[in-house]
Amino acid sequence: MVMNCTRTSTSCELLKQVFQKIDAQSCPKVFNFHMHTVHSDGRLQPSALMEQAIAIGLEGLAITDHHNIGGYLAAQAWLEDWKWKNPHSNIPYLWSGTEINANLLDNEVHILAYAFEPSHSSIKPYLQKSAVTGKEYQAVNVIAAIHEAGGLAVLAHPARYRRSHFDLIAAAAEHGIDGVESFYAYNNPSPWKPSPTESQQVQQLASDYGLFNTCGTDTHGLNLLQRL
Repeated sequence: MVMNCTRTSTSCELLKQVFQKIDAQSCPKVFNFHMHTVHSDGRLQPSALMEQAIAIGLEGLAITDHHNIGGYLAAQAWLEDWKWKNPHSNIPYLWSGTEINANLLDNEVHILAYAFEPSHSSIKPYLQKSAVTGKEYQAVNVIAAIHEAGGLAVLAHPARYRRSHFDLIAAAAEHGIDGVESFYAYNNPSPWKPSPTESQQVQQLASDYGLFNTCGTDTHGLNLLQRL
């Protein structure tokens, strides 16, 4: 299984261990690796998001606002304060995260970055609140930058693009992607559950290319258990 952490850290190593066991039951009540706050196109304040995460009983999560980590930093500060006030409570693990637009096979795709060092120079161009252009917009360079910052790169919702996920995952794997968002609710069902056909196909592709599977609700609304 390909899992890059070029600048090995405890956070990245822990995430690799978690990703190895993600399945269709992992989201949305055990882990959630795709969600947005008011710092990009979501409606949740970071504090409200963390309150929900704790109430749900999440073991771990990542806030993936588009091209910035403002929500992650605010949530991290809130969580540190909460831990100090609740020292004996179960505490979810919060990884750094962001969602980056990139060009793959002449299609715009979204690449999720996790467990990277936020202050690393390689990731900074992608944290300016807007999509990059030029060579930095190419998926191969986005993936390389995430790895240089010590993180892991995942292709978000691979069956949502104009180009087939069969083609996109093959190309992303060639560029060194670490994983794919296998468990995703494409039709936004209530309650949230992964779309069975796409999930099965993406899992098989992940197996074929030695990638790990991830999951997330891609929350944009006020409920972490739904996409919208």
